[in-house]
Amino acid sequence: MKQVVQNYKSGELALLDVPVPGCKPGGVLVRSAYSLISTGTELMKVSEAGMSMLGKARSRPDQVAKVVQSVAVNGVPATYRKVMGKLDSYTPLGYSLCGVVEQVGAGIDDVAVGDLVACAGNEHALHAELNWVPKNLYARVPDGLAPRHAAFGTVGSIALQGVRQGESRLGEVALVIGLGLIGQLVVQLLAASGVRVVGADPDPARCELAERLGAAACGDPASAAVETAVAELTGGLGADQVYLAAGGGSNEPVELAARLCRDRGRVVDIGKCRLDLPWNAYYEKELDVRFSRSYGPGRYDPEYELEGRDYPIGYVRWTERRNLACFLDLLARGSVDVEPLVSHIADFADAVGTYRRLKDGELKAVAVLFRYPGDTGTAREAAAPVVAVPAAGPRDGRVPAPARAAGAPVRLAFVGAGNYATSMLLPHLAGREGVELSTVVTTTALSAANAQRKFGFEEATTDLDAVLGDKSVDAVFVVTRHSSHAELTRRALLAGKAVFVEKPLALTEEELAGVLSAVEESGNDRLQVGFNRRFAPLLREARQRFGARTGPAHLRYLVNAGRLDHGSWYLRQGTEGSRFAGEGGHFIDTASWLLDADPVSVYAVASSGNEDLQVVLRYPDESTATISYVTSGPAGFPKETLDLVADGKALRLDDFVRASVYGRKRWVSSRLPKARDKGQNAELAAFVKAVRTGGPMPVPLRSLVATTAATLAVQAGLAGGAPVTLARTP
Repeated sequence: MKQVVQNYKSGELALLDVPVPGCKPGGVLVRSAYSLISTGTELMKVSEAGMSMLGKARSRPDQVAKVVQSVAVNGVPATYRKVMGKLDSYTPLGYSLCGVVEQVGAGIDDVAVGDLVACAGNEHALHAELNWVPKNLYARVPDGLAPRHAAFGTVGSIALQGVRQGESRLGEVALVIGLGLIGQLVVQLLAASGVRVVGADPDPARCELAERLGAAACGDPASAAVETAVAELTGGLGADQVYLAAGGGSNEPVELAARLCRDRGRVVDIGKCRLDLPWNAYYEKELDVRFSRSYGPGRYDPEYELEGRDYPIGYVRWTERRNLACFLDLLARGSVDVEPLVSHIADFADAVGTYRRLKDGELKAVAVLFRYPGDTGTAREAAAPVVAVPAAGPRDGRVPAPARAAGAPVRLAFVGAGNYATSMLLPHLAGREGVELSTVVTTTALSAANAQRKFGFEEATTDLDAVLGDKSVDAVFVVTRHSSHAELTRRALLAGKAVFVEKPLALTEEELAGVLSAVEESGNDRLQVGFNRRFAPLLREARQRFGARTGPAHLRYLVNAGRLDHGSWYLRQGTEGSRFAGEGGHFIDTASWLLDADPVSVYAVASSGNEDLQVVLRYPDESTATISYVTSGPAGFPKETLDLVADGKALRLDDFVRASVYGRKRWVSSRLPKARDKGQNAELAAFVKAVRTGGPMPVPLRSLVATTAATLAVQAGLAGGAPVTLARTP
């Protein structure tokens, strides 16, 4: 299928061939009829992409701060790869469309194949021929409403949420500053509510349009016309509400709002304009400044948007989805008219040219629509609903690993192509002698296409079954979100593939048992978990210099994990497990490798909220390892420091930058000049060698299972408040 994309590094716009997205449970697959270009938000993004690197940095100081923090934690090379990987990737455009439901995912019963729906979301309502849209981001289009008008649903919801934030009342007077697409819709919504509206915009054509659509008066904010109109309508008292629907770097809209708003009036920011509030003006009138967050309550909440958890109407009357449905109803009843806003309708095949004409100013427009090929806008297909089938269970019979010809390259498939895969794994595999990157599988079409372009995969797809059934694929990498690791690993093992799964292997004992059952059923134990630290060259050299030991050892491992950004999927404990369950295996595996044994018991204590943990592991020879996993440490402090003491000797590791050993002789490594090497390259080399030669996997399955069981025991120990004895790993 085709999708409009942009490379944020180069500014390139393209109509790209990408895989069709899969129809996941909890949503529907929608074939686009019309999608709307946001001439404000999207053109701002297109313009930013054309800036120099310095210009991009100046426009996004928040992202620059994140880069600086990443350098402190991960070093310059790793941060550079991550940042360049993000910049030099195709990103999607679009967030408002109307289309026909083509496939229905499991758990969806409110729409059927052939229904016309309006869709929202900058990850789900893209300029693409097909989109997967979760339940709370679509709404059925009322009968009789034209599809091209329903494509305005998302921007209409943005305007509607802004009006709700203003709490307008019948008979009041409002000032709308900025009469672009959002501003024009705000004018109509206010007028439909019985509010008299004054508009302000330097473009006479937009002022004339707003007056035709219900504004009492409009004018250039630099002239006296706007101030005069507000004074006449309010008897000189000032507007009850001011809506900032303007963009750009000027502070004039904020200053005009203070001048023309009444005492204790409301100023609502809907657009993205400069907000240097003149303190005296806002203080003296005690103005109420409010922000309108996009489409409404639920925005940026993954549980609402992705998992379909609605807010009870008694507590949240107007959510994203209810705003979307409400705006569609207003359109259907004629209370709002978007036809006069449509400046241009372009065929989807001309998407790149349309963006260029808009950017260059050749095409002057309030709203531009893409029209997609086919009669998708009006057809009501009679086909029966197609329901997404859950992942297949175990198959009967052993599935032998495919025989490999001597000297043949190892063919790898990746399931998942997120930040870790593209910055820490694939750069070490792309171009490696004796390796072929066969297929990349993702749930979103564009991420697969990006990975294919950057790393040279032969094929990009959203169809996992096709990969598992491909006998030419030797090994599958599972680099998805934590909750899917065990099931994907189980399926790949049953298909006879060697499997490299990023940590964690499992989030529950039941999931771990399922993986082991797949090993037993298939006879395939070719498994590696991404515990890379034991492969780090600096740590391996320190261990060698420390030498053998005879007595018990005591290890102390401080992990300064830091706090996660709000909204990070790592924080979804209900589906993705706790943070420690997700990454704690790294540190347990490192301790067990250094002590050359598997733990026999686990004791864990935690602070309130289980964010800061102390985990004590006991080993058969009475050695102990204490892992302090903290999120409250300072950002500038090293992430990982480790000390090991035994037999009158001590080993110290400082964040994979320097190591030292104290004993009869002292050894101190030189500081690494370039980057923290945490062992990914060496680990991947060992895995590829094992697959190529048929030799033992880099880490014994027994050790992988023991580490996973110990990680899971931490949560059990926290719940029970007592040490947990670990069963001997078979």
